[in-house]
Amino acid sequence: MKWSTTPTLIFSPRSERTNTGMTKFQNMSTSLLVLAGISVTGLTQEHQENSNLQSPQGLSYNQPSVVGLDGKVIAVTPWLAPIVWEGTFDSVLIDSIYKQQNITIATTVFALGKYTQFLKVFLESAELNYFVGFRVHYYLFTDHPEQVPTVKLGHGRQLTVLKVASSNRWQEITLRRMEKLEKLIESRLVNEADYVFSLDVDTKFYGPWGAESLGRLIGVIHPGYYQTARQHFPYERRPQSQAYIPVAEGDYYYGGAVIGGSVKDVHKVAKTCREQLDIDAANSIEAAWQEESHLNKYFLYNKPSKVLSPEYLWQDFKPHTNEVKIIRFSQVIKNYAAVRPNP
Repeated sequence: MKWSTTPTLIFSPRSERTNTGMTKFQNMSTSLLVLAGISVTGLTQEHQENSNLQSPQGLSYNQPSVVGLDGKVIAVTPWLAPIVWEGTFDSVLIDSIYKQQNITIATTVFALGKYTQFLKVFLESAELNYFVGFRVHYYLFTDHPEQVPTVKLGHGRQLTVLKVASSNRWQEITLRRMEKLEKLIESRLVNEADYVFSLDVDTKFYGPWGAESLGRLIGVIHPGYYQTARQHFPYERRPQSQAYIPVAEGDYYYGGAVIGGSVKDVHKVAKTCREQLDIDAANSIEAAWQEESHLNKYFLYNKPSKVLSPEYLWQDFKPHTNEVKIIRFSQVIKNYAAVRPNP
């Protein structure tokens, strides 16, 4: 891992760090651009400016919809990011494109306390549906390594178990996920992966989840609020919290069970949310939905480059709806009193 003089992590595609042929090709391309009179610096700056979709706070605009008045799903956000629904992409084509890039998808999962009971279903269903044919590296955080089940993994897929301390409060477990993710990226993923997803473990894959979900910064629309007016979103409403969002603002309510994107951008999400969580903790404030509240604050002012529809985060107790044609990933039914260490 290399650091700049401003202690900022240096992120570059894994393929660039290992492929000298590609480096030579890029140098040749740069020379051709210079010969053609094109400013490489200008192109780089333009790309950097366009890569971050930052929105000013306090901006007034209409709430975006997920389903139109005609009942048809809406496949693009007001900032022109795709909303991924069944029928908006060709999985064979897009998977083939990304497989040629030889990418690695890191996937973090937290299974503490009695949540280890969900690991077998999560991993077995993931091996059948999640980035099939891609190189996937699961990083499992748990306080009970001895309870991790043996699951047969496909070619190019591996599981690393990382032991962490137990906690007597499920809220504390949730609050510290961003810190664990941030440190894992800095210590390992910056050199080991191209993309990273952080997924809840009390879930099951029911359908294919592939390269259509990849992008710079990925959020998923919460299945419980995708047709709810923003003033009724369960945002943090106390101005004293760093997660505070005014009643008149909001795009979608994003689920904290899925966070994804490039290693660089997920690191920025995790680091920012961890810093905001620490400020709240110092002021004895705990946001309404812990890290999910801070994630929604981040996504409101740092727009995702791609949004996953509720197909990518459903809830098993919810009936199917007309707009959701396929359920790919869903939170399983459970007795919270039986699996959480505290109410």
